Parts: sequence; C-alpha cells; structure tokens
Amino acid sequence: MGERRPASGPAALSWIPVAAMTVASAADVVAGPGVGFLPLISLGPAFSGLVGGWRRTAVFGGVALALCVGLGLYDGLFEERRGFTAMASVAGVTAAGIAAAVMRSRREVELARVRSIAEVAQRVLLRPVPRTAGPLRAAVSYTSAVAEARIGGDLYEVVASPHGVRVIVGDVQGKGLAAVEAAAVVLGAFREAAHDAPDLLGLGERLERSVSRELEGERFVTAVLAEIGADHEALILNYGHPSPMLVRDDGSVEFPRPPRYALPLGLGLHGTEGPLAHRVAFAPGDQMLLYTDGVTETRDASGSFYPLGAQAPLLREADADRALEGLRADLVRHAAGPVHDDAAMLLLRYHRPAGESAEPDV
Repeated sequence: MGERRPASGPAALSWIPVAAMTVASAADVVAGPGVGFLPLISLGPAFSGLVGGWRRTAVFGGVALALCVGLGLYDGLFEERRGFTAMASVAGVTAAGIAAAVMRSRREVELARVRSIAEVAQRVLLRPVPRTAGPLRAAVSYTSAVAEARIGGDLYEVVASPHGVRVIVGDVQGKGLAAVEAAAVVLGAFREAAHDAPDLLGLGERLERSVSRELEGERFVTAVLAEIGADHEALILNYGHPSPMLVRDDGSVEFPRPPRYALPLGLGLHGTEGPLAHRVAFAPGDQMLLYTDGVTETRDASGSFYPLGAQAPLLREADADRALEGLRADLVRHAAGPVHDDAAMLLLRYHRPAGESAEPDV
C-alpha cells in the first residue's frame, strides 16, 4: 500500500470564499462605486455553501454582510437604493448557500451509510481468501470501477476440499445490484459444491444448473475453475473466461487455452456442448494468476490494452501480497486514472517443499 498523501485539495477549496471576498472588496475600493463590484462579495457565502457546512456558510454570510455595509457606507451607496440592493443580494445568496450546505451534508451522510452497507455486503460476498491452502499461497486484489460503492460483479473464491484446492474467478454480465445478486448465487453454489462434487466437471455442472435456475433473462457469468492437487498439475475448466496466466519458475509466461471454448454459465443449458477440462503443469516455484477481463481490457490514453504478459516480472516480488499490489498499481498507472471496469486478480503460488534450495519465492 502506498503512503497516504495529505488532502490538500479540500484545504485549498476552503480558502476560496476568503479569496473571493478579499478580491471583490479590493476591486470595489480601487474601482470606486461607479463600477458596481460590491454585490460580488456574495461570492464568499456562495462558495462556502459548496465546500463547507451550514454554520461556516452562515459565518461567511455575516462577514459578507458586514463588508457590504462597510463598503456601502464608504462608497456612499446607502444614499440611494444600490447599497440596500447589494445587502439583499448578499443575504439571498447566503440563505441559498446555507440551504445547499444542509442538503449536501444530508447527501454525504446518506452516501456514507450506503458505502458502509456496501462494504459489509462486499465482505460477506467476497470473504478474504485463505492465505495458504494445501500447497498454495494465495493473494487477491479487487479494484471496483464504482469507487463510491466498492462493490461489483467480479467474484473469486478459494476452497480447500477433500478433492484438492478448488478455485473460481468469474465476471457477471452487467453492473449494479443485479450483478451483485448474480455473483452471490455463483459463490453460494460454488462454496457448497466445492466440498461435495467428486470432480471438477461435476462442480461446473452444478454451477450451471444453479445459475440457469436463479438468474433471469439473458444474464450470464464468465468463469474459470481450477483444481490443484498434490500431483504438480492443475485441472482447469473455462466458461468463456480469459485464460489464466502461468508464470513458470524460470520466468516464462503461458496462457493455456482450453481445448474447446464453452459458453458462460447461464447459457450452457441451451443445447450446446459444455467445456472440456484440461490439465496444465503447475509445480513448486510456479505461479498462476486468474483475473477478470477488467484487467486485460484496461486501455491507456492511446487506446492500447494492458500488456499483462509483459508485466509478469512484477510478480517476482518475494511477498505475494506486495507482488499483486505492484501489479494492481501498474494497471492503474496504465489506465492513467480510475479503471473503467471491475478488475479482480487472484494469485496462486505453489510452495516449494521445505528445505528445497531455490531462489526467492517467485
């Protein structure tokens, strides 16, 4: 995690009302009463209502009225209606600023409550994965495209079952609460079936039935399932999802493709053939990165996709969590700002046997 920088933006905004009233007062004194700068003092409480609370806005409104009276007397404007008009303008803008500050404060409280509920829902839906499972070390990263909600339709889970370590990473079609509901359906079915299904194909079929039964319309879920045992192999089942990235002990990178492409979960009961499970070598020292298309489809300013394979050396960091955080930070740099789609990454490292001499855990 990077260091937190001071919040200089809000502090700078808080000085805008002071600067506005200072400039307006100085301009009125220099230009004289003929130009009519005096009503611009109302910019102080106006800006305060946008960035501060209602009490602060009321204080700036009082200061603005005092300045208006002082400058009006200085300019001799109370001998005619212009001075009273300027005071009415300041009072009206102050009242509007106070109302705006109250409404903004209420919206901020409501947003804070929504974010709190969303964070709880996120923790329930996407529980922390176990740091170790069988021979594996796991690390996860989730970057939501909706920063205010911190929740989306990407999903992941790691389950140590009697049949080996079973893993899923998926991406629900669509956004919003409907996508979150679909993700909950998939994760609930996976967590139950991962312990009971005797093989990975049976696990996939149970997920297909659950998704087809629970999801309405044309909603679907792309997903990749993996099962890792003690035989230095991984069994992979792909439902229309990006292929995992394998980073070998020697630094080489592979994206093993399935022998047959299958439809996503939720569309497979329409008379089409399901996926075929395929085995890939996965030995001590190797790494497997499962991810959603929010990673590989992130574009930079020129429209180029994120080069995940070329950035695989970032995973050579000895600590798995720091390695994945470095990759996530590089993804955000590539996007030159917030990502436009949810991006989930699950990194699995195959432990070396105790006592085996090798380079750091890469």
